Amino acid sequence: MSEALYLFISVAVMALVTYLIRMLPLSLFRKKIKSRFVLDFLYYVPYAVLAAMTIPAVFYSSNSIISAAAGFLVAAVLAFFERGLLTVAVCACGGVFLTELAMRLLGG
Repeated sequence: MSEALYLFISVAVMALVTYLIRMLPLSLFRKKIKSRFVLDFLYYVPYAVLAAMTIPAVFYSSNSIISAAAGFLVAAVLAFFERGLLTVAVCACGGVFLTELAMRLLGG
């Protein structure tokens, strides 16, 4: 199979899968959902999926799991105190940088 054909088939399959995920709930649920449990579940699913995809990547994004944990801790504390996204991201990167710098200077 040629590379172009493989790429076309891959993109077509991904487009079909993402379309089905968006289309099926609209076609299956005709009436308004009244169950508080289902509504809460559907409300929190995007946050849970985002956390499940992001948090593991955080711990593999730097040279050391210690510096990654330090950056995560900085980000979690700033997010808890409702700082802006840019502030949280920049400070978390700074936390990772300073931790790795300290580890290098201390020989760790």
